[in-house]
Amino acid sequence: MIKVCGIRFKKVGKVYYFDPGDIDLAAGDFAIVETSRGVEFGEVVMGVREVGDDEVVQPLKPIVRRANEADYKRLRDNKQREESAFSMCQKKIAQHKLDMKLIDVEYAFDSNKILFYFTAEGRVDFRDLVKDLASVFRTRIELRQIGVRDEAKMVGGLGICGRPFCCSTHLGEFQPVSIKMAKEQGLSLNPAKISGTCGRLMCCLKYEQEAYDDLLRITPKPGAIVKTPNGRGVVLDTNLLRGKLKIKLQGSDAPAQYYSVKDISLVKDGVVKVDKKELSALRELERN
Repeated sequence: MIKVCGIRFKKVGKVYYFDPGDIDLAAGDFAIVETSRGVEFGEVVMGVREVGDDEVVQPLKPIVRRANEADYKRLRDNKQREESAFSMCQKKIAQHKLDMKLIDVEYAFDSNKILFYFTAEGRVDFRDLVKDLASVFRTRIELRQIGVRDEAKMVGGLGICGRPFCCSTHLGEFQPVSIKMAKEQGLSLNPAKISGTCGRLMCCLKYEQEAYDDLLRITPKPGAIVKTPNGRGVVLDTNLLRGKLKIKLQGSDAPAQYYSVKDISLVKDGVVKVDKKELSALRELERN
């Protein structure tokens, strides 16, 4: 077991483990830590505790100290400088006529580097822009191209549910979401209904997938051959949450009937399929 402390650097960001040493920290405290990017200011979201060796990526960086007033002042100053840097960078982008959209600016805590996050349709030659910004700010400049999901996380907004984006309120990391999940949950494969404001598959499809996986294990799929109290039939449709199956009896001209899952037995199961044309048209939604 290894003693660690969980630190987060952004409001809704990934939690990293650090070596607390002899410093006693609790959730809600702030600390100065040593990272691969240099000295950083972070929030303690997990107090000192022991975790298994396999949960830690070595070498474990140390926590330097608990944050003091001078650190808080430097953080506030950096926030103000980020605002002016954002405006300056936008002007420089316009001057260089670059097809890119500036999303956010981040000053390293020790001010030895400024990160500019942007989105663009393709590759952008920003070498002259970097030189121009370096001459203005007299420090290291890094431009980092991000995807539309990262843009939504940084900018924030309201989803189609009317609530703030999950990614900007509580999702520390993006989870993989697939078209197959939407199909298994019986959702319409209409991009407008299954994609978020970012234009990618909604993150919330992941939330209920575990429950649907459990239901799919005990529920015959469309195309399955089953035995009902009235004879054999083929499953035409399913309602996983209600546990109902629409079944067409074999050798019968009667219309399809609904049966409860508990009243049938499986003879041969079907397969949840996504049409190739649908998958090709929706593949873009699965990108990060």
